[in-house]
Formats: sequence, C-alpha cells, structure tokens
Amino acid sequence: MEKKINKNGLTEEQFLAAYDPNKFERPSVTADVLVFTVTNEEKENYRKLPKKALKLLMIKRGDHPDIGKWALPGGFVNMDESLEEAALRELKEETNIDNIYMEQLYSWGDVGRDKRTRIITASYMSLVDSSTLNVKAADDAKWFTVSCKCCEENKILNEKGWVFEKFFKLNLENGEDKLTATVKASKIVEGKVTKIKREIIESNGIAFDHPKIIVYGIGRLKNQIKNTDIVFNLMPELFTLTELQQVYEVILGTKLLKANFRRKISNILVETDKYTKNGGHRPSKLYMFNPNYSNFEEIY
Repeated sequence: MEKKINKNGLTEEQFLAAYDPNKFERPSVTADVLVFTVTNEEKENYRKLPKKALKLLMIKRGDHPDIGKWALPGGFVNMDESLEEAALRELKEETNIDNIYMEQLYSWGDVGRDKRTRIITASYMSLVDSSTLNVKAADDAKWFTVSCKCCEENKILNEKGWVFEKFFKLNLENGEDKLTATVKASKIVEGKVTKIKREIIESNGIAFDHPKIIVYGIGRLKNQIKNTDIVFNLMPELFTLTELQQVYEVILGTKLLKANFRRKISNILVETDKYTKNGGHRPSKLYMFNPNYSNFEEIY
C-alpha cells in the first residue's frame, strides 16, 4: 500500500519522528470525583426507622491555592494513564476507596478556574454503599451532608431570544464545618441555538470552581436515578422497600406516594425470604436488585 504524504512531503512516520510536542503550550489536566453515599441519621425514636441523608466526600486542602478550603477528591493526570485511571488512582490514594461505580460527568475548562496555571478537569460521579465503606481515617477527608435547592427562577426576554435563569443554593455540613455557595445556571436560547452557562455567585469554604461541579453533579444524579438503575449502587445487597423509597426521596428532595413507588419498581426487584431483625417495630421483608432486569424504564 502506498504511503500517504502531507503537504511537506512527509510520511506519517517521518512526521511523527520530527514532531515537536512543545510547539503548542499545553494545559494541565486533572480528574475530580464526586463520591456520593446515603447514610442513616441518628434515631430520634427507636420505634421509627432512621431518616436518610445524602452525603458527599470532601478533602481539606493543605496547601496553596485555597489552603484550608474543602475540595473534591482528585488530582493531576499522569502521562501514562487515562482520565478514569487517574480518577480511580487519586480516589484510592486520598480516601482508600476503590472498586466502585463511576461515570464521567463533564469537562470544566474556564481559563481562570485555577490560580496556578491553565488547568482543565474531567469530573466524575461515583455512588457507594455506606455499609461497605472503608474511608481512610484522616482529618482532611470528611463526609458532608449535602443539600441543593433552586431558590430563584427567572425568564428574561431579550432582542435575540430568551434567557432562563436558575439560582441554586448549595449547603454542605458535617457538624464542625458548614460550607455554602450560590450557583447560577443560565439557559440562553437564540433561535435554534441553545447555550448553557454556569457561574458562582458566592462561595464560602469550597475550593476552586467546585461549587459548579457539585451542583451539576447533584442535578445529574437526580436525572440518573429517574431513568437508570444506578441508585442500587447506594444500597446494600438486601434492603426493605421503605429504605429504597427513602433513598429516592432524599436524592429527589420530595415525598413519593408509597403505592405508586412500589408499583413502578416492582419489576426491578427480587423478593427474598428474609426479614429485618430490628427491634422496636415489625420485621419487614427484604428485597434485592434483580440482576437480570435490563429494560429499565423511567420511574419518575
């Protein structure tokens, strides 16, 4: 087969042999991970089931920039590893977590997002069962109860089209630290062209542009549990229907009708012959995820 040559008369082998990787200035690349889990809150009444809380793992920065602030687990990508390999390696090194569900969310590349240099990050989301966690016991890695609510919506008409604005209030708490941020998401519609813009209005205690990443990740999590089976990565092998409904409710931020919920998830579960042994209330039947279920339909 005849070898193709470029406009300079070089074959691919010759071109690569002479190629100078320093011809263009190169940005650094990082991978950051949102690690979500759902835990039980302390019981107020032993006869009632404990409430659920959605939690996010954060790392306290020990060096500049943003020293003392809290950031998502992550770090720089090495030349010999993929983005996902870097995310998994950093997660293992910083938190001792591995072998978990993970999916890529979005790439963040605003020019001034990091004070050190031009840094582009690929964000990932992972979901873990809190009962199997073995997070490294370190002062700089802590779980925060997370909530994110839309506090304001605007629809603005301009000469080119529409702008739809949503303001999200983000709160992270762990008993000792309270982190807050407000993020504005704008959907800009000009004819058939739609653009999405996100900006941080205010941020307290959260490093870099991580409030934007967290708000985006929570929105993605809500959409994913409506349309996929990823919620079961948050569940133990055996669980009650009430526990499963609580997990949906704490993530979606709304109460669900028991009858409707159980009807819609009935095909996704396998009923076992086991029951809970908790004291204070009647034993409940335990269920497990149906591993043979492949036609997952939208739940909500």
